Amino acid sequence: MNATGKFAGFTLGLVAVFGIAAGVGALVGPEPSEPAEHDEHSATPELPGGLLASDQGYTLALDKPNTTTAPQSPTSFRILDANGAPVMKYVNSHDKDLHLIVVRRDMVGFQHVHPVLDPAGTWTVPLNLSRAGDYRVYADFTPEGGSNLTLGADLRVAGNYDVQALPAPSATAQVDEYTVTLNGTVAPGTASKVTLSVSRNGTPVTDLQPYLGAYGHLVALRAADLAYLHVHPEGTPGITPAGPGIDFVVNAPSAGDYRLFLDFQHQGVVRTAEFTVKVATPNATGASDPVPTSAPADHGTPDHGH
Repeated sequence: MNATGKFAGFTLGLVAVFGIAAGVGALVGPEPSEPAEHDEHSATPELPGGLLASDQGYTLALDKPNTTTAPQSPTSFRILDANGAPVMKYVNSHDKDLHLIVVRRDMVGFQHVHPVLDPAGTWTVPLNLSRAGDYRVYADFTPEGGSNLTLGADLRVAGNYDVQALPAPSATAQVDEYTVTLNGTVAPGTASKVTLSVSRNGTPVTDLQPYLGAYGHLVALRAADLAYLHVHPEGTPGITPAGPGIDFVVNAPSAGDYRLFLDFQHQGVVRTAEFTVKVATPNATGASDPVPTSAPADHGTPDHGH
């Protein structure tokens, strides 16, 4: 996730109540009987990341789906080029060649991990799949000579699927003794600046440690279809203050509910704060509805996998 490419569209607009979407490895539309008429004055909106298993000649191929739950289940996959050959060379982004994001379709069990590439072109990483259900797997990478891509595929884990309702929107999130507060409003279809401020037991944290080349890493997912948004962090470790605020630029493609996951590092430990955010269409005055400030619902302890 590029500190400047990872939420290429980002980070804040997230959810209230969520209907679990059925899993689809790639979006496939029907062949039109006749070509659509082209309007040279209209622009085709860019499709958010993570909705396709194949894009721009590259494919995310999970080696084999998991069928049973396990706390640390080895999971492997390959990134294939247009000829079906494994991609071996990548551009380092945010200190890694590839970022893997995994979350169950009800937004439970978020994991951000970094697989290891073997000489044959297979990436492998242990995942916490102790809870049954349908998971979405996102590979975020830049192939050498290509552009940044986020490909998505489905992973089914057999067992009793204890579907959880999406927590209500909130401007604060609690993880261990840390409180993270979200300031700013995300409007659909435009770049929105937001600040996430970290405090510990009521005291602002001013000595955050760099994580993946920035003081924070943000992932945003649209609840309706689990579209993956790239978020751009602002500031440079060692130059900008190390907290308590971490600034991001978010580009939400549409109004609706989103889930936001902030990774931050303090005293050698990476933690993940989770938010539900609702992105609203601006009202008649031109302002979007404010983010609620009620306490977040308990959604369980996030799986970090760092």
